[in-house]
Amino acid sequence: MILCITEKPSVGADIAKILGAGVRRDGYFEGDTYCVTWTFGHLCELKDPSDYTSEWKRWSLSALPMIPPRFGIKLKDDKGIQHQFEVIEKLIKRCEKVINCGDAGQEGELIQRWVMQKAGCDKPVERLWISSLTDESIREGFNHLRPEKELEPLYTAGLCRAIGDWILGINATRLYTLKYADRSYNESRSNILSVGRVQTPTLALVVNRQKEIENFVPTTTFELRTNYRDVVFTSNVKAFKTEEEGQAKLQEAAESEFEVTSVVKKKAKEAPPKLFDLTSLQVEANKKYGLSADETLKTIQALYEKKLTTYPRVDTTYLTDDMYPKCGPILNSLTHYQAILQEIRGKKLKKSNKVFDNSKVTDHHAIIPTGQPPQMLSKPEWQVYDLIAKRFISVFFPDCVYDQTQIKGKAGKIEFKASGKRIDQPGWKAVYEKDTPGTAEEKPEKEEDKEPSTLPDFKEGERGPHKPFLGKKTTTPPSYYTEGTLLKAMETAGASVEDDELREALKANGIGRPSTRAAIIEILYKRGYIRKQGKSLRATEAGIDLIGLIREELLKSAKLTGIWEGRLRAIERGDYSAPEFIAQLKVMINDITLSVLRDPSNRRITQVAPEEQKKKKKTSSTKK
Repeated sequence: MILCITEKPSVGADIAKILGAGVRRDGYFEGDTYCVTWTFGHLCELKDPSDYTSEWKRWSLSALPMIPPRFGIKLKDDKGIQHQFEVIEKLIKRCEKVINCGDAGQEGELIQRWVMQKAGCDKPVERLWISSLTDESIREGFNHLRPEKELEPLYTAGLCRAIGDWILGINATRLYTLKYADRSYNESRSNILSVGRVQTPTLALVVNRQKEIENFVPTTTFELRTNYRDVVFTSNVKAFKTEEEGQAKLQEAAESEFEVTSVVKKKAKEAPPKLFDLTSLQVEANKKYGLSADETLKTIQALYEKKLTTYPRVDTTYLTDDMYPKCGPILNSLTHYQAILQEIRGKKLKKSNKVFDNSKVTDHHAIIPTGQPPQMLSKPEWQVYDLIAKRFISVFFPDCVYDQTQIKGKAGKIEFKASGKRIDQPGWKAVYEKDTPGTAEEKPEKEEDKEPSTLPDFKEGERGPHKPFLGKKTTTPPSYYTEGTLLKAMETAGASVEDDELREALKANGIGRPSTRAAIIEILYKRGYIRKQGKSLRATEAGIDLIGLIREELLKSAKLTGIWEGRLRAIERGDYSAPEFIAQLKVMINDITLSVLRDPSNRRITQVAPEEQKKKKKTSSTKK
């Protein structure tokens, strides 16, 4: 008998149907050749400190840092989990071979291997590795099973991540709580200061941005401009600090007619946006529909399990070359988008190296539709599906071609310029001109998102009256983070990046993984460190105090955390030593512990849970 272990019962049912394991038993399906069982996500976890020694059960500064000589795993304390584990354990003893059918990613590898280790599996193991749950993909996956050894670096990276989070999270949380938490506040509950390898630098991003905004001092300058034929031209004169300073130049410009000295027109192209990885999908869903990172992750996971989209927890925006022949049939199957697809009917399907590049894909390609017809979708599911489908369609459309015009002119000796843009051939932008059933209406563009206005026809040498004026310019602070922009900042370790190519390059040292970033944001909400105000994220008093309290840059620097993430990715590729990574973390937590213990100050911080914050607000508003 061959045993297949999936990560969820629903996936187990899909695989059992294809393998002919049609008899339902307690916790598994059975057939002539195959048995199919499942976990419920994480059945196992790293042991708690108290599992190693009773001395670590009580929180004590003298016990820190706690570093076990060897890390171990345990079964979660849940009756349902324990029962399912017993089922898996018995089936492993009965079988001749195991096929690991967990989610094809780092976390999925860790989940399944821990369960097999705990069950004492000594049978040969192969790996099912698929990017979608369609019947065709599952069959193809079983025809190309991978050796377990091939995925060893992926498991090692996941194990290092879990151990690293344990070393830093558990030790730093106890350290800061014991040293700095105000235990006089609300003795009925523990006042825990949660600190983590990813959550703390993420919180620091929000806090630092908020302080930058609060401390921002606007400056106002006055720029010499002129209005000629209803087009505003900007001068090359340096901006003035006051209107009075600009009066002389204003007068000088007013004394002469405006003369057009140069008209330059050129064709330019804009390529379609890249396909979605998980983070860019979360960013777009937040921007267009206000979906939180967690809502988008749950929605795309549901679409994946409904066989409508490919594997979601990916960090690449590329497809492999072997996907190219499959793209035509997928496009033909997108029945809700046939009107849009008429534009490219009968033409050879475009193949761009900005879409197809084997070197940019490791385990999974970008998120695309599978071609299965969508039915009975919720509103968020339609919205996310529509984003993915249109993005996929758009990459096969021609580039958008537009006319870029730059006009230069002068009034006396003062030079001015203006530019404009006019779309000549919409290309891929035509994909977004039509609504699709089931999706919400898009909100109007913000002013800064609108295309530059089209200029009237100007001729070199023409002259005429104009109206010079001093345009007021006031600097503005950066915007508060939204969940979308925070995800971008996490992906690029705090760097502000709009360029797609540069964003791709910075991903290697982003903080967190695509699959965990939404959970990190949720943890910050739960801990009461951040809150939402409209779409904006604001740090709470406790969040600001905690970041102010932490003087150790190792804990709160997005760049440093990004370097560790880069090393974890190198471990995943087999290019970096796992023992070296763990050894560095041990040195780091030792250094942090010594630094905190040596702090002679008597600083204290009160952590207020989200529900208590709400009570405080209600009490405050009642008093008013």
